[in-house]
Amino acid sequence: MHQLIYLIGYRGTGKSTLAKLLAERLGWTWLDADAVLEARHGKSIRAIFAGEGEASFRASESAILRELSQSKQQVIATGGGVILSADNRALLKTTGWTVWLTASAQELWRRLQADAGTVEHRPALAQGGLAEIEELLQARQPHYQACADLQVGTEDRSPEAVADLILSHWEMAKG
Repeated sequence: MHQLIYLIGYRGTGKSTLAKLLAERLGWTWLDADAVLEARHGKSIRAIFAGEGEASFRASESAILRELSQSKQQVIATGGGVILSADNRALLKTTGWTVWLTASAQELWRRLQADAGTVEHRPALAQGGLAEIEELLQARQPHYQACADLQVGTEDRSPEAVADLILSHWEMAKG
């Protein structure tokens, strides 16, 4: 059984919060792949996007994922767009157990508006706001679905309840 749990999903679904919570319960470590990427570059994802472009950012994101996929007993919160690469989707499927965290576009918009860190660190949403989130969710859904072992809605559930649900499925998956 895999000794890596990947959390995938759109920004604002709770990946970092849940990675920490799951790691604590499992006695593992956890990492936020975006934070690792920012530390390596010495600047925010927003600055990387602005200065180097999305293609350069995605290449760095893939390199970080390849590196992190070699670890054991770790929960990894991935970047929301990591699933855009077919190679990344294959890596997620073959090296770990992948949980797709979801929430409605309206809930994500609300969460992103309330999170000052999103403004400082993440690439700006184009002027599309809620409509853009809906469009990106629809475009990314098949990719999230393709590599998810489990899909869990985070709306109307506490992080603890989501962690309980994930761990119960993890125990069943380990068999």
